[in-house]
Amino acid sequence: MARLALFDLDNTLADRQSALSDAVTGLCRSRALSPEVEQWLRIELADRATANDFAQLRDAFGLEASAADLWQEYVTLMSSAVTCRPEVLVGLTRLRAAAWTIGVITNGAGDIQRAKLAGTGLASLVDGVAVSGDLEIRKPDRRLFELAATRCGVSLTDGGWMIGDNPTGDIGGGQQAGLRTIWLRGRPWPDGLPAAHHVVDDVTDAITILLNETWE
Repeated sequence: MARLALFDLDNTLADRQSALSDAVTGLCRSRALSPEVEQWLRIELADRATANDFAQLRDAFGLEASAADLWQEYVTLMSSAVTCRPEVLVGLTRLRAAAWTIGVITNGAGDIQRAKLAGTGLASLVDGVAVSGDLEIRKPDRRLFELAATRCGVSLTDGGWMIGDNPTGDIGGGQQAGLRTIWLRGRPWPDGLPAAHHVVDDVTDAITILLNETWE
């Protein structure tokens, strides 16, 4: 099995939820947007955000600013607000030192996901990134996993690991791609989905499992 570890980004490596709250607050203050707009944003962007969301926002509330300007400001605010805990960065550094190949596979728009990677310091610790917006396909589509492996310079046929918090997208998708899986407990587990190989409460626990792997 290859020493490949593919990680989900949002709420696995990086804390999206607190960053989302800060970014929405900052945007609404900057643009003097109403509480109704703020509430709309918090609901609509809860799972993911795209430029189209801001086109819908502009139309729904008759905002003067262009959708492109609103989106770009949100991307900038989000990349500034998103964080990755120091112990996670240290863990990834240890994985690299142990000859692991590290990739990120994430659903979302390419510009905002890469801005998050840069803003958190993760970009310099990963070998390849696959974002759903690159191909307009989303996890659990196997093609996104194949793209992630290719961008890391390896092949899915050699196996590896997928680590994430989404049961269907990360764990189900990883299993379909032939990867072993580590699930970050939190979301409800769907009926009928095979269990992950490991279940943890924190991504640092997943990194410890990988570091303790024995290789023949």
